[in-house]
Amino acid sequence: MEQAQERAGSGGGSGPADPGPPSRETGTALELLVHGVGGTTPAQMLDDPRTVRITGDHIAAVFRRTEDADAESRPEDYRGRPVPEAYVWCNLTSGNGTRALWLLLLPFMVVNLAHWMRPGAHGRIRTVRLYGLLVRLAALTLTVLLVAAACEVAIDLVAWQCAGTRACAERHSWLGFLSPVTSDGGWWSPPGRRLALAAAVPAALTGLLWYLSLRTWRAYESQQPMDRTAEAEGDLGGTALNRPGFWYGRRLVARLRSAHTAAGLLTVAAAVGVPAARFDRAPGGPAPLDTLGRLLEAALVAGAIAAVGVTCRRGRSENRLDRTLDQHVVRRLPFAALVLLVLALVYAGWARPGWTSSGRLPGDMTFGGIALVQGLLVVVLGVVAHALYRARPEPRAAIRGLGGPAVAMLACALGGVMSGGVAQRVSDWLDGTGTSIDGPPVLLTWQASVIPPLLLVVLLLCAVLAGHTWRLARAERAAVEGDHPGEAGDPARTRRIAAARAMAGLTDRGPLIVAVTSVTTLLLGAAALVGALATDQVPADATRGTYAVVHGAAETAQALGSWLIGLGFLLFVTWGRRAYKDASARRTIGILWDVGTFWPRAAHPFAPPCYAERAVPDLTWRMATWTRVTGGRLVISGHSQGSVLAAAAAWQLAPSARRRVALLTYGSPLERLYGRWFPAHFGADALGSLHRDVDCWRNLHRRTDPIGGPVRLPGDCGPAVDREPLKDPLTYGRTDLHPLPAPILGHSDYQADPAFAEERRRLLARLRPEVPAPRHTGQAPPVVPGADGGPGGC
Repeated sequence: MEQAQERAGSGGGSGPADPGPPSRETGTALELLVHGVGGTTPAQMLDDPRTVRITGDHIAAVFRRTEDADAESRPEDYRGRPVPEAYVWCNLTSGNGTRALWLLLLPFMVVNLAHWMRPGAHGRIRTVRLYGLLVRLAALTLTVLLVAAACEVAIDLVAWQCAGTRACAERHSWLGFLSPVTSDGGWWSPPGRRLALAAAVPAALTGLLWYLSLRTWRAYESQQPMDRTAEAEGDLGGTALNRPGFWYGRRLVARLRSAHTAAGLLTVAAAVGVPAARFDRAPGGPAPLDTLGRLLEAALVAGAIAAVGVTCRRGRSENRLDRTLDQHVVRRLPFAALVLLVLALVYAGWARPGWTSSGRLPGDMTFGGIALVQGLLVVVLGVVAHALYRARPEPRAAIRGLGGPAVAMLACALGGVMSGGVAQRVSDWLDGTGTSIDGPPVLLTWQASVIPPLLLVVLLLCAVLAGHTWRLARAERAAVEGDHPGEAGDPARTRRIAAARAMAGLTDRGPLIVAVTSVTTLLLGAAALVGALATDQVPADATRGTYAVVHGAAETAQALGSWLIGLGFLLFVTWGRRAYKDASARRTIGILWDVGTFWPRAAHPFAPPCYAERAVPDLTWRMATWTRVTGGRLVISGHSQGSVLAAAAAWQLAPSARRRVALLTYGSPLERLYGRWFPAHFGADALGSLHRDVDCWRNLHRRTDPIGGPVRLPGDCGPAVDREPLKDPLTYGRTDLHPLPAPILGHSDYQADPAFAEERRRLLARLRPEVPAPRHTGQAPPVVPGADGGPGGC
């Protein structure tokens, strides 16, 4: 597409310190369209194949129709209609194929969501900080778990077990130079040197995560929001999303990146150095190496304490922009961990006559300790979240304020499944006969064995919900017929409409599914940990000699769980590989990130990047410069996830600019998803403050929409924001305007509904070029020529 030259009035002009050109109150109205999940093209949004980029780049930009490119210079041509613009941000989440690899960071993204799911609380600063601290610690354990899984595969299964076993090494000739037998005592054949060489894999993984975090920060999250004027300095109430530094957390991300990188490198150093230190500590071991081993272990413990201490430091500072960095922490901690890793590699690679590899490396203690710490953190997090919820109950909050702990539990479970899946598949690949090596730690087998009963519980829950949905669909048939009186009945069409409404209601059952799954996961995970530590045997061996039905169930669960966890991991990798090559599949993955990566990386620095730290400043700059330069009216029109971005951008405006903006949302998950799952930031108080701050807000929704819904503000504010549910389909039968059956639209094509144009005209009628319309007076809003009256009570 042709790129237009940027103009002062198109949002690409003055910086934070430049007040910009003086206001020219042309009275021109602007409609800023923001698309939702999955993305779209400027031509589709503007309903014109000829579009021009006004401002922005290839990642995110504002487009207009070609004929509207110079609308500011021709205000007389836009007396009765707004200038349409489209903000296109889909490339932030579903651009090139490499972003499909972000699937591997799914547990990190989920635990980062848990940070933002805390209940709302005013005046309980210490409790809120404790909540954030617990989530950050849980996120740190996930990094350690991922690196430990890489160590298990490369160091234990490949270098220690397979290369140290003649049958396995002969089966895999590429390991011949590591085998003491096939290499005839080659230089790399001693156990310590094999471990040191294999440590390159988890160390490279840690370095890759560090690099991706730094690179994505610079590409996505380094956009500084607008500096707030003195007028807005005291305007920090309602919600944290209107604070100047909310969308710019440079210091915290850098600090967490330092801590997590150090933790990963220390995990690799421990995986290599501890086995060598244990051999040196045995009777008859070399005394100098024993002393060095003890010093190394003490240094590793000190490094771990430092990484945890950095993670425990105070979290986000949202009242101002974090432009500075903790220089000593950011630069020295990862470097110190890297030095310890190099020392551990040299120490392990020292010649030790008589040291041979047999059995497994001590991985059960590592994975068992991680699982225990994660379980305790989730339980304590639940206690803290319950205390916050009791202090300020939010009736619509998901799981009575326990959404964050439940999601944190699922993040830990995802990390365990992915770690165990990799270890199980590599073990099966290395040991085709199942007799040459011992395989992964016992705990990973126990964790795989609890997957079948977990799936059984989920399937039973889904069956219950399916029955409830079927009954609800039958009950909706009468309501559908009542919505279309006087028309000839069509049983098949009635059933389809009723089924669409019932299926849309499943979204509201999401908290139940998450709650049951997380509680079941916690209980089964605890049972697996106890079973592994108590028996030190896999489930099939541990139950041998008991009742036949118990032993049979254990064998079945172990075999089925191993197969399922391996299949799940293979499907995961296959999906990512397909998305790398297939643009349509990549767009599907982009939808997942549209929802999951809206929030800044406040808990895990290796999570996929936050696109809102680019999109929200973009929209804020565009709205602020338009209202300042032209003095014109502005309606920001957001669909689906675009409505969330629109609300976040409106909160970032100065109060004077916010009062010149009207908000039109449709198919919006602001209350249905964000208000329930993130009550501290999108609860009733926050949405109510947004309604009071903007000039007017109208929201459109359908009963057949599985994502969007009403805003549900209390009192008189509710009808003032929410329009009655739109008809879907627009007509029940065939009419003169719709001679063919109208489709059931659900979440799409809101702009095709006549109600959309009607509400837009009313919002523009309220906004005056000179002074914002009076609000909450009970009087009819002012009317501009060619526009309808304003919505009553807005």
